Amino acid sequence: MENFRIKVFRVVARHLNFTRAAEELLLTQPAVTQQIKALEEEFGVPLFDRSGGRVVLTPAGEALIPFADQMNTLSAAAFESVNNAAGRNDGSLALGASQTIGQYLLPRFVALFLREYPRINVTAISGNTDEMLEAVVEHRVQIALIEGPGLRKDLHTEPFMEDEMVMVVPADHPWAGQHIAAADLETAPLLMREVGSGSRRVVENALAQIGLKKKNLKVVMDLDSTEGLLSGVEAGLGFTFVSRWAMRNQIALHTLSIAHVKGLKLSRKFSLAYVAGPEPRGNTGAFRRFILGYSKQMPS
Repeated sequence: MENFRIKVFRVVARHLNFTRAAEELLLTQPAVTQQIKALEEEFGVPLFDRSGGRVVLTPAGEALIPFADQMNTLSAAAFESVNNAAGRNDGSLALGASQTIGQYLLPRFVALFLREYPRINVTAISGNTDEMLEAVVEHRVQIALIEGPGLRKDLHTEPFMEDEMVMVVPADHPWAGQHIAAADLETAPLLMREVGSGSRRVVENALAQIGLKKKNLKVVMDLDSTEGLLSGVEAGLGFTFVSRWAMRNQIALHTLSIAHVKGLKLSRKFSLAYVAGPEPRGNTGAFRRFILGYSKQMPS
């Protein structure tokens, strides 16, 4: 229902890269360029400045963004409203997920959800918590499943599941299976998720609770994925903290082990995040109700 040229504009404006926009839209780059050129001719002004080897929005392009977002939101709302009136659940549902949830839990959630709602076409993207919250605000996804606290007033967050984070060391490390003092962590190399990750915020807050300040930690590398952290520990770069969900294969293969820090509590809540306001309806509401009802029945 959304004007296709406006949709292409939104994607290009988000990436500021015609190649990446073409990949997301499943179009060729010349086709994307043609749509943008046609839209610029329609408005009579350039929307992007492509000089200097980079793509930037012109003032006219900046002015169009909020209206393009509103068109997308209105189109989705109209489709959802018609489906609700017809008493059916079909159409599309765009989900966002923080990386641990996206890799280890979301496929299972979606599989169960589609058993109840087989007519809904589900798509998903993943990234860190801040990226997924931004995706909700920009209406790129309708609801996000995040690992850290949602620190935005324009979004509503709703816990749905508890997660335990654990300290990970190589299987042959002296700390493997042991209980160590908090002070020992100050001398050991630590691998952390990147700034903006919900996991990082949880770890930093928990360490602060037992008297370990960020400036006293020996952070040797930031990585942008849980798999990167685990691979780094396996390579002997240091220790890290991850969700217990992420470790099951390595535990079974005896390549990594769990260590325990006295007094450290690393539990957190996985949460749903959606735009603040009325309770979600339509496909978004159906997925929210499903998650709240079924997450408690998921095997650990």
